[in-house]
Amino acid sequence: MKPLTGKGAAVKSFLFPTSFAGGLSTSRSVCSGTMYNLATEGEFSLARNSLTGETLTPNIMTSRDAAVKWLPPQVGPTMVVIFILIPALSGAIDVNCSESNQQALLKALKPLFNLKAIRPVMNLTTPTNIMTYFTMYGILGVDEKAQLLETYIWLHYWWQNEFVNWDPVQCSSKMISLPRSMFWVPDIVINEFMDENTAPIVPYVYLYHDGKVHDALPVRVVSSCNLDIYTFPFDVQNCTMTFNSYIHFAMDIQIFLGRSAENITLNSKNVITTTGEWELLEITSYKNESGQDKSDYIDALIFNVRVRRRATLYVVNLLIPSCFLITVDLFSFLLPPQAVDRSSFKMTLILGYTVFLLIMNDLLPVTGNSIPLISQF
Repeated sequence: MKPLTGKGAAVKSFLFPTSFAGGLSTSRSVCSGTMYNLATEGEFSLARNSLTGETLTPNIMTSRDAAVKWLPPQVGPTMVVIFILIPALSGAIDVNCSESNQQALLKALKPLFNLKAIRPVMNLTTPTNIMTYFTMYGILGVDEKAQLLETYIWLHYWWQNEFVNWDPVQCSSKMISLPRSMFWVPDIVINEFMDENTAPIVPYVYLYHDGKVHDALPVRVVSSCNLDIYTFPFDVQNCTMTFNSYIHFAMDIQIFLGRSAENITLNSKNVITTTGEWELLEITSYKNESGQDKSDYIDALIFNVRVRRRATLYVVNLLIPSCFLITVDLFSFLLPPQAVDRSSFKMTLILGYTVFLLIMNDLLPVTGNSIPLISQF
């Protein structure tokens, strides 16, 4: 055997782990038919390729720290990521309940909670389909000056967790309620949201035996809306709510309608509790099918909410007094010019118009886009 000599014996090498189970205890360096084996005791053993039939095994005692220097700094984080993804790549979690109760089911689901940081799909190229719908519980108001619509809705999300399923007969349960913090949840937002959600927080979601996850929560939505008040007080406003992921592209998350728009409108009209100035007419929805590459855009589901103003208050307080003053003013021309009471009657009408304008200024909406027709009149 010939010893390894030469000052210019500089070679390029790369390191790769030889065993995942053993951690980073052993690494190899391969180049030009020569293999270096780093043992845990810090020894080097050099072996020629079997093609030459020549073997060289000099022992060089080095410290453990010197052996670790051969590992690049990226190896540690890479190994951690690999260990995290191994359960996701190997298949769904096998949930076996030792007893037919929720305590045994919760214990069997513990491996699932370690995967809450990643999207629950077996193949990363598979998008997560989010089914969503809502029920409008109340129309709290419309701010014409700030161009805002304030509503209160019950929001529902459904998606599939491919990492888990169990036998409902063995575990004696088809679903279980668990804290939302234990699961991956989609980052769905409403684009038109203009204020903080002050609705109560619901900390739980439902997990079903087939892997479906149901997330339901109340939301106080203060959304921007382009209001047109030209036909006030008989105006109808059309406001939009755009649901989309904040960061995930369409290749990762796609949003679909969980119920028909007619069903959403009917349920909302049945449960709505507010009987104020505005009434709900219709809720419609549509999607923009761009046809682009799914990695270039974020998928969105758009709802159109049509509301109508109840005009009874304004008819009684604005239109009827205005028509009455106009009619009386026209009849004042029937008085003879030489009548003494004609001038005092006219002064009374002018005073009535002044009071009416003061009242009308408090009732008319104020916007910067357009002036109501009744105000021009």
